[in-house]
Amino acid sequence: MRCADTWQDYELIDATGHNRLERWGKTLLIRPDPQIIWKNEPVSPLWNRADAVYHRSAKGGGSWEQHRKLPQRWQIGWQGLTLIVSPTGFKHTGVFPEQAVNWAWYQKKIAAAGRPIKVLNLFGYTGGATLACLAAGASLTHVDASKGMVAWARENAAASGLADKPCRWIVDDCAKFVAREIRRGSRYDGVIMDPPSYGRGPGGEIWKLEDNVYDLITLTQQVLSDDPLFFAINSYTEGLSPAVMEYILKTNLCPVKGGKTWCDEIGLPVSATGGVVPCGATAVWEKE
Repeated sequence: MRCADTWQDYELIDATGHNRLERWGKTLLIRPDPQIIWKNEPVSPLWNRADAVYHRSAKGGGSWEQHRKLPQRWQIGWQGLTLIVSPTGFKHTGVFPEQAVNWAWYQKKIAAAGRPIKVLNLFGYTGGATLACLAAGASLTHVDASKGMVAWARENAAASGLADKPCRWIVDDCAKFVAREIRRGSRYDGVIMDPPSYGRGPGGEIWKLEDNVYDLITLTQQVLSDDPLFFAINSYTEGLSPAVMEYILKTNLCPVKGGKTWCDEIGLPVSATGGVVPCGATAVWEKE
């Protein structure tokens, strides 16, 4: 497992009983996490000092119980980037901190390429991966179906001093956008995709990662350049193993692009116990 252990402004302090105790800057939040099935006694005394706790609703969704009034938004930093944090009604904060281990890997690949690199970031959310790649010198196309998330990503870029870097900010269905890029002959040296486990399209279309990931990968591989650098896909679906995603990349990309594939879980270190909480998986094809 690869751990996102380079944070200063984020910390997973303790984890037990389906909950995380996290520090976001100076703010302490408790959020549910279905992966945390162990029920040991809490180690950190900070559980009782949380600023807010997210409670799931039996009807779906949930709400925040604030013990101290939270700012609507605040900023945290990672490796020179600035990210805006805002607790949402669906538990998330606008940052997936475990992805920092992938952000650092993208930066390393781009910097080592020694040439201009174009990256397509699908399901770009609030832009953590986009900012990391921009900071490393790549040009980006950031795509997400949510207008609000793309606006949030652009604010993060501005806060990070990257607003003038070469990036197209696209609000669109990712598969439809890729299909149009294929017809236009657009090509990219790197692809990042972070699709949701489940969702519904604007026309009521049902998206389920296990059912749609193969078609998405085989479609998107068509926008790779003649000399591509990497293709990475993330998953938070417990029933979809990293090896399954790697197999799809290996059998589709290696025969035509060469290179190699690998996969792994990603996670966050727990300060109070020294353990690691798994937070998803990544599969990668990369040029050797």
